[in-house]
Amino acid sequence: MTNQPEIRALVLLSGGLDSQLAAAVLKSQGIDVTGLAFESIFFGVKSAQEASAVLKVPLKIIDFTDTIIGLINHPRHGFGAGINPCVDCHIAMIKQAGEIMRAEGFNFIATGEVLNERPMSQTRRSLKIVAEESGLEGYLLRPLSAKLLDITVPEKNKWVDREKLLAIEGRCRHPQMALAREFGITSFPQPAGGCLLTDPGYGKRLRDLKKHEGLADLSAIKLLRTGRHFRLGKIKLIVGRNKTDNEIIERTAGDDVIIMKTVNVPGPNATIPKSASESELQLAASICARFSDHKPDVPVTVEIRLGDDKRNIEALPAEQIVIDSLRAQP
Repeated sequence: MTNQPEIRALVLLSGGLDSQLAAAVLKSQGIDVTGLAFESIFFGVKSAQEASAVLKVPLKIIDFTDTIIGLINHPRHGFGAGINPCVDCHIAMIKQAGEIMRAEGFNFIATGEVLNERPMSQTRRSLKIVAEESGLEGYLLRPLSAKLLDITVPEKNKWVDREKLLAIEGRCRHPQMALAREFGITSFPQPAGGCLLTDPGYGKRLRDLKKHEGLADLSAIKLLRTGRHFRLGKIKLIVGRNKTDNEIIERTAGDDVIIMKTVNVPGPNATIPKSASESELQLAASICARFSDHKPDVPVTVEIRLGDDKRNIEALPAEQIVIDSLRAQP
């Protein structure tokens, strides 16, 4: 009797419920599953690592930061509700998965995508675009919606049993929850909860950075989640809100920026580019003073530090109308 060759699937595993279910459905058919996770400055792989341990599947991790920044700069298929280039992102991920598939002898790629679950990236048209433009058409299987989509090579070749795949559609999560109970999957993050690009507030700050400074400086991108952001002409001032923010600003800001902090009263750390003019530094100091434990009509001493060079300036706290007018806008 001839042994059947082992069928190997590379499954995009974010750690979300849908991707876990896709992997579990394939494993239940005796397919050898390996997870593939993408890590970037906007999303991590912790959930994927936890899921791979629970599912007992090996996990490959790819650094995706340069790729996703390039897509944000030039989104061929546009953005979602935030600044998330979901269709282009999926195409790029599937392309890279395809390269691994061919290089390492996997038979096909699978994802946890569900038809019409997301209005931009999971419509029938979007799913088809991803398959075509990634170069994986026919070898890209969506197990949770497979019965609603065109038949793929793995199904034609009987590598998977199409009758044991699913026909899930839409945003209702009841079918997935029932399937999770069947497979004993109990831990998973909220849908899209791991990607900062889908957050409208974060998206505004990222658009502002893209418009003015560009997205080449990773330190500047990391600081988008920290503090209060102000536009002083063409330059940005970031002012800490609490001790954690102050520590992040101190730790994350690069050597080519100025660190500001109040001296004679407790207050925030702040960062501003070293190109700031004297008038911009004075305005920045007044904003720092506004968020310190200042006394009415008493100047606050603010330290200005660039590398090893330090000096102090005095500033009265800025009025609220000034604070509101300088909040960074997209």
